[in-house]
Amino acid sequence: MFRYALRRLIIMVPIGIIVTFIVYAMVFALPGDPIQALSGDKPLAPSVIAAKRAYYHLDDPLFSQYLHFMGNLLQGNLGQTFDGQDIGEQLALRWPVTLQLGLTALAIQTVFGLLFGIYAGWRRDGLVDRSLLGATLAVLAVPGLVVMFFAQSLFSVQLGWFPVSGSADGWPTSYLLPATVLGVLGFAGLARITRTSLVEVAGADFVRTGRAKGLSPQRILWRHVLRNALLPVITFIGLDLAGTLGGAIITEGIYNLNGIGQFMFRSIGMKEGGVVVTLSTVLLIGYMVVNLIVDLLYGLLDPRVRHV
Repeated sequence: MFRYALRRLIIMVPIGIIVTFIVYAMVFALPGDPIQALSGDKPLAPSVIAAKRAYYHLDDPLFSQYLHFMGNLLQGNLGQTFDGQDIGEQLALRWPVTLQLGLTALAIQTVFGLLFGIYAGWRRDGLVDRSLLGATLAVLAVPGLVVMFFAQSLFSVQLGWFPVSGSADGWPTSYLLPATVLGVLGFAGLARITRTSLVEVAGADFVRTGRAKGLSPQRILWRHVLRNALLPVITFIGLDLAGTLGGAIITEGIYNLNGIGQFMFRSIGMKEGGVVVTLSTVLLIGYMVVNLIVDLLYGLLDPRVRHV
């Protein structure tokens, strides 16, 4: 198991280098001058512009800028934004908002997705199964942005059940509506894959053998079916975490939550390559750690995977 985990860790290194360089190159290729964008309509003195360009190495080639940025990053120096804000302090202020939103949405999605998926798969072709299929199709067919704006208009503006925007009321009041919308959008995919996986495993030979031996339905479900049916479900949850965080970043803009998403949008607009790559790197590390956990869980549930 240790060698299996070590192989996964070694694979992460080149992936991290390639992804961060691609992100940096994409920001580097954006049109416009970030220093001029910072000053707006007010002209800056040539000496000030030259000093800032030299400080941020903006006149260096792409590869040189990237190496300089990564060197500072590996030393724990996240640097400053073009307007002088400490990136580390900004991350410390904004991460709790994004994490609270993303983890609340993931908890809603996982709990309800697994419950409905398991029940619908185990009671195949029943009322819950048919209702679930119809509901998930409807959710998957509607664009997420439409659902977010509709929920905000109905539950916040018209009914007044939740704050319209901002995080002034704290968790969970300010986060419940956007997290529920995010959770519902992810719930459909998770419920369907859980239901499909459980139906496939429930029809396997070893399950029929268990029934022929007189094992109780509950024992067959919890001891034999779920262990095998959850393999693709765990993979889906791990991969979906990145989508949940991405959705959280978009949701922060709609519900005016001062998290990583707003910081990312502003940084892209200002062509802050260092900030965008730093945020992307942090997200990438989190994503790879989650996938490492998924791989390890996969190896525990199915020992054959360790030798792949």
